Amino acid sequence: MTEITQLRAAYAAFNSRNIDAALATMTPDVKWPKAFKGGFVQGHAAIRAYWTEQWSEINPHVEPVAFHAEASGTILVDVHQVVRDLNGTVVADVHTGHRFTFANGLIQGMEIAELPQ
Repeated sequence: MTEITQLRAAYAAFNSRNIDAALATMTPDVKWPKAFKGGFVQGHAAIRAYWTEQWSEINPHVEPVAFHAEASGTILVDVHQVVRDLNGTVVADVHTGHRFTFANGLIQGMEIAELPQ
């Protein structure tokens, strides 16, 4: 599975709230931003807890729009992110960047990043 295919699978699993399928695309020690709360979590159990908490408060949908391979070996993804409250009201509709690192064909980390102008 290529890295972009892996990323597409991770986004699809996240959007369908299939935590197990999303975590299957990641290394056991993956580092993930707590974009909703600030800071980072590390590891499958911490990501599961963070997403479970997040989804009890908001309903985010993140759709990858473009993938940019970077010289460092990372991949920057242009993401269209729509966040709704639990009543369905849109509270955010933005494009943002997600930069991913990989190890052994799995996602090793993600960070929020600026998109190129």
